[in-house]
Amino acid sequence: MKLQTPVADTSCRTGISYEDRIMMLGSCFADNVGRQLQDYGFSVCVNPFGTLYNPVSVMNSVERLVSGRPFTEDECVMMGSGSDRICSFSHHTSFSALSPEDFLTNANAALSEAAEFFRTCTKIVITLGTAWCFRHVRKNIIVSNCLKRDSSEFVRERLPVEEVTGVLKHIMDLCPEKEFIFTVSPIRHFKDGAHGNQISKSALLLGVDNLLAGEYGQRADYFPAYEIVMDELRDYRFYAEDMCHPTSQTVDYIRERFLSWALPGSEKKRLEDSIKLFKRSRHIERP
Repeated sequence: MKLQTPVADTSCRTGISYEDRIMMLGSCFADNVGRQLQDYGFSVCVNPFGTLYNPVSVMNSVERLVSGRPFTEDECVMMGSGSDRICSFSHHTSFSALSPEDFLTNANAALSEAAEFFRTCTKIVITLGTAWCFRHVRKNIIVSNCLKRDSSEFVRERLPVEEVTGVLKHIMDLCPEKEFIFTVSPIRHFKDGAHGNQISKSALLLGVDNLLAGEYGQRADYFPAYEIVMDELRDYRFYAEDMCHPTSQTVDYIRERFLSWALPGSEKKRLEDSIKLFKRSRHIERP
């Protein structure tokens, strides 16, 4: 009797290794898995500007990492909702500070470190969260974060499939010597409604599929995190209380599947040893 619809893992074209330097960009799912890879001894840089959800924000971040162009005072923005903190439309609010000087000092220090890592990284893992994005009307830019400012400052738009594909191609063109792994976050954006969430995820999935069908597929691959959660883990016990985010158990399972898919067999023993060492350091090793 079949009680699941398992998602078959195809052979990985790019993969990752303990010898790689890995940049992870995208949604909070990238944050979760990326932190675990760091814990297990991989050389990983995770979201140096904070969590990114839409493909254009990921592209803007890659352009900044490639150029290394410092953030300037004209990019500083006062946050809304009565906050007296300063941030930018390129950053998560965790980067906010009480003055432009403090924000720029911290933001540019993080940029400098991340740009150096990016220059030498060999693999880029991008997790796309949504095709919906917010455009600042006056500046005419798609923002990574609305910074709690008044909604009248923004228009909401959904990226068409063709634009998703074009953005991903541009990202790869910026880094012709690097290999990529794309994935779509299983986190559900129910603020868009059930149908809106599915349309958004479909645009991302089709955009990646178009990319991989051509010459770009020679140095890129797709890991089916979205499909694994939707089909193999089709049960609300694998979701947190908000019914949208995965539980820690789900994140662990996806990380295991990802490493089983991406890591060469010759390094599996090293991974097992690294996991044991990490658990011992956290005093949670089990007999």
